[in-house]
Amino acid sequence: MSFRPEVLVINDSKWYDNGVRFATRAEAESYASNLAGRWTAVRRHRATECEDAVTHRWLGDRSVRIEEVN
Repeated sequence: MSFRPEVLVINDSKWYDNGVRFATRAEAESYASNLAGRWTAVRRHRATECEDAVTHRWLGDRSVRIEEVN
């Protein structure tokens, strides 16, 4: 189980993600919030649970691939 950050962009009803997966909802929400702050077309953001493997950790103000952490 993992959490995926998703964004909803202007003029679209589909939620999008980029394959980044986090171990906790808080990490995924922090990533999504950070992403929304950098993109001008994001209307909303969220974190949703999924069955994918964890790929990243949120460290302070950036995401880091798991291989880079170990």
